[in-house]
Amino acid sequence: MTAETNTDWSIITRATAPTDEQVRDILALATAAEAADGNPPLSEQTLVDLRSGAASLWLALAYLADSDADGATTEPGAELVGAAVAVLPQNTDSPDALGTLELVVHPSFRNDGIGSAMADVLAVQADLSGLQAWSHGNHAGAARLAERHGLSQVRELWRMRLTGHDELPTPAFPTGVKLRTFMPGHDDHKWLAANAAAFAHHPEQGSMTLADLQARMDEDWFDPDGFFLAVNMNDEIQGFHWTKVHPASADATGEHAAIGEVYVVGVVPTAQGTGLGKALTIAGINHLRTLELHGVMLYVDADNEAAVALYEKLGFTRWDVDVMYARNA
Repeated sequence: MTAETNTDWSIITRATAPTDEQVRDILALATAAEAADGNPPLSEQTLVDLRSGAASLWLALAYLADSDADGATTEPGAELVGAAVAVLPQNTDSPDALGTLELVVHPSFRNDGIGSAMADVLAVQADLSGLQAWSHGNHAGAARLAERHGLSQVRELWRMRLTGHDELPTPAFPTGVKLRTFMPGHDDHKWLAANAAAFAHHPEQGSMTLADLQARMDEDWFDPDGFFLAVNMNDEIQGFHWTKVHPASADATGEHAAIGEVYVVGVVPTAQGTGLGKALTIAGINHLRTLELHGVMLYVDADNEAAVALYEKLGFTRWDVDVMYARNA
């Protein structure tokens, strides 16, 4: 553990799993940032990794620091005002294995150099070439930090939103395929296999483990009645649509009603091209609409032209954007 200090704050680095107190502080910091920005500063998988302590993590934590009579900085105080969380690559033997970096500074302590200092510490103590940095909401400050450290934009993830109530087409499932809901404890391993097959090209979603699935099922938002499986006559999973409900919240822009999410839609390779993805998407949206929510949102890669076209035909419009930065090969 090392520390870099300023007259107002001190940065502590940690290359092991965070303590329970540190996790609580990071989550509280993330909540404050989301309330101010309207965007969560840490991705869901990063939150899972923080809570579980199972992943290889590298942390830079900025605390308010007290000064003694001579102006020397003492031990960090209790208030966490900044955090950089790096989830390191799990498969270090693969040259394509990349970790993720996310950084958050408390809204009341921005423009004070904390974010830059944490990034500088990271550049010295960690390998930036093995990390992909997310900017949720595409903040200008994140773009400046990325440029300073030789990172450039490599991915754009759109948030799209459907707020109207126009009638959608009737979902048309392929012959021999029926819809049922997920059964915890029964479908876990079968769904993980289907998910890995459907997202073999997608390192984040396709690498989900049983622990990752269980962590999500332990969340308050999890509802198996909103987790749909398309199965064939042998009850083999052909595709799925996992929906999610975000409860009502408030941020700097005001009060926000509860909203549904097209959380994950996947189709196994052998069932692709049959229209199953569209049918599953519509079925999930129809379910969310029965809950009388304000609307429905989803995340989609900007370069996934087929998916973007489908969502636009269903009435979704672009809402916000997250940007990933990485060092060019």
